[in-house]
Amino acid sequence: MTSLIVILAVVMVAGIGLVIFGMTRPAQTDAIGERLSQFTERTMTLDELELQQPFSQRVLIPMARAILAQLGKYGPKQSAERLKLNIQQAGNPGNITPMMFSGLRMALMMILLVAGGFVTFSQGMETPKALMYTGIMAVLGYLLPGMWLGRKIKQRKHNIVKALPDALDLLTISVEAGLAFDLALMRVADKWDNELSNEFKRVLTDTRLGRARRDALKDMAQRTGVEDVQTFTAAIIQAEQLGVSIGKILRIQSDQMRIRRRQRAEEAAHKAPIKMLIPMAFLIFPSLFIVILGPAVPRLMGSLGGL
Repeated sequence: MTSLIVILAVVMVAGIGLVIFGMTRPAQTDAIGERLSQFTERTMTLDELELQQPFSQRVLIPMARAILAQLGKYGPKQSAERLKLNIQQAGNPGNITPMMFSGLRMALMMILLVAGGFVTFSQGMETPKALMYTGIMAVLGYLLPGMWLGRKIKQRKHNIVKALPDALDLLTISVEAGLAFDLALMRVADKWDNELSNEFKRVLTDTRLGRARRDALKDMAQRTGVEDVQTFTAAIIQAEQLGVSIGKILRIQSDQMRIRRRQRAEEAAHKAPIKMLIPMAFLIFPSLFIVILGPAVPRLMGSLGGL
């Protein structure tokens, strides 16, 4: 009996020793690795690189994208190609896909439907009126993402139109100085960091991957949806096919873009008085009348009352 107790004690001590040894061994390995990393650059694994990212990028954003993609399967699919083109013209905000955009519409519609139903029915409204307001909230939730996307498209087109004349000037100077068209395009892309320079970088990337230049330029014109960019790309493609000097074509395009920019500025200046008419008639003039005629109103009322 005594020998059995001694054997059990020895086994327990050995087990505790192995546990302690196993717990202290990784710490020694990490210490050695940290010391080696001071003298050598250690290659990080994919798991370590992923763990360095914040929790929102590792878990929340992928989960939200998966939920939106799943909800997008129940959305309308008639205008998928048009929706894809609109997302491209908006600059692909957040790397959203057409399926995810449809899911965003469905999710926002359901959220506002539930919220509108809870608010209207909790206020004790009549059932037809509550259903009407709830339906309006649901339709608004479905339309809001489209309105946001339209605003993004309009803003991006405005930025591209604004940056195009200066970019063409630099592109013309670079080509006339002796640079090839691709190198001049790279110089313009490195000069600025805006929507147009990003499109130029994508054209250069497509050509490096083996695509023809005319196809890359056509895709850029389709992604931007700007008439001036379409005119520019059509002129470059035609000059390349006919063997015309690209420098002359760029000089003509640059002069035309400057003329168009001046015409747009003149058009905006002519629209300014008409746009100022409404605030002047309904906001400024009534305030002036109150300030000027306000002190005379009590006297007029007193005189009329005396009569």
